[in-house]
Amino acid sequence: MRNDVDEMFEVSDFDEDVKLREEILKEVRELQLSEDWNEDFKTVMDIQRKWRRIHYWESAYEDSLMEEFEQFVDGFFGKRNAEYKAHEDVKKALIERARKAAVSEDWNKASEDMKVLMDEWKACPSAGREKDDVLWEEFNSERQKFFDRKHAHWEDMQAKFEASQKGKQELIEKAASLKDSEEWKKTGEIFKELLDAWKAFGSAGKEEEQLWEQFNAYRQAFYDRRNAHYNTLREEFDAKYEEKQKLLEQARNIVETKEYTRENTQKMKDLGVEWKGVGSCGKDREDTIWQEFRSVMDAYFHGLKEWNEQKHANWRNRMLDIRNRKADLILKQKQQIKRMQADMVGLLGERAIADMEDAIADKEAFIQELEEEIADIDAKLENDK
Repeated sequence: MRNDVDEMFEVSDFDEDVKLREEILKEVRELQLSEDWNEDFKTVMDIQRKWRRIHYWESAYEDSLMEEFEQFVDGFFGKRNAEYKAHEDVKKALIERARKAAVSEDWNKASEDMKVLMDEWKACPSAGREKDDVLWEEFNSERQKFFDRKHAHWEDMQAKFEASQKGKQELIEKAASLKDSEEWKKTGEIFKELLDAWKAFGSAGKEEEQLWEQFNAYRQAFYDRRNAHYNTLREEFDAKYEEKQKLLEQARNIVETKEYTRENTQKMKDLGVEWKGVGSCGKDREDTIWQEFRSVMDAYFHGLKEWNEQKHANWRNRMLDIRNRKADLILKQKQQIKRMQADMVGLLGERAIADMEDAIADKEAFIQELEEEIADIDAKLENDK
């Protein structure tokens, strides 16, 4: 059975043909086009086909109708082409953005940019079938360049990750062997070198956090033990420093008395022995307090030396004074002997002469005793030089 449309296009009567054209124009005027150019294109092409099937009678009225219809068709394709051009421009802009992203070294950001660009590409309407294929090839080529580079970078990173993992495993083993060391300074320096080496290896990828936790646990175990050791040592140093402060105070008190007795001298020597027995109070304070103590000790023994020198000078002066007095006494005794010998000439009795001789003999004996004492003093002074 033939339908109405087929019968409509077989009408050959002028009036009927004009009527068909008028009906098509009415349909065109009322036509509501969608935003889907493919569907609209099919609709317009169907209308064109219907229009072309109508016989042309070469009338002026037909020409006016044809002019209006052609304006509609030209307007439709002009608008479609303008939108295609706009869509082409959008896609070219997307290609240019993809070209820039394709050479980026910021892989995460560039990957996100590529995803956004793809979403925008999908959302962009057609620029025409022929243009779409060409533009897509260009756009996809830039995307592929990036993903090829990203894949090569990923493979390179994987190789580096594996090398870093191997190197860091070796550092972990070294750290494990050192965690119980008590060579605090030496081992501390080694751990610094291990940490520098750890950083130099770079990231180990997804294994990084786990490897770091193992490595750092051994480091921290050593540092915790070292800190505990130094805290104990610091307490010991504080106690020794306090003890040395007390010894220093005792030494100062002795110096302030300016009494250089045997007891004080022995006490100062004992303080020096005690000082050595206390041991170091730490390099930060040992030199300073030792200099203070040494200064006090030097002050005492310098004072002791001056006191001894003065004491010795006083002894020599005293000995010289004694010698001089003995020498004067010898001179006086000799003078008395001369007078006594002169007086003997006038003596008449034997007893008086004998008594005078005995007196002279006593004085001569006394002189001899004094001379022996002077000789002894001279010997002492000579030996003291």
